[in-house]
Amino acid sequence: MNTLETVQGMLVDEFKLPADRLVPEAKLEDLGVDSLNQIDLIFKLEDRFNLKIKDDARKLVTIQDVVGYIDELVAQQQTRSDHSPSA
Repeated sequence: MNTLETVQGMLVDEFKLPADRLVPEAKLEDLGVDSLNQIDLIFKLEDRFNLKIKDDARKLVTIQDVVGYIDELVAQQQTRSDHSPSA
């Protein structure tokens, strides 16, 4: 399952949003995901992807913004672990 599918699934399961509206360019606000829901979504994304999401995540407007941000953090995390000294 790719990041988009995972985020879409979370929005369906956790926020009871209709899957047919969850296109990448859909704005979270237009879907009814207000600022409190965004914070909840961020916590769920951190748990799901084992990441620490920074405060700048508040600028995420669309589903694609969320997906791109998560993919970027995952890539950074992978790069850091690839360059970590072996024990």
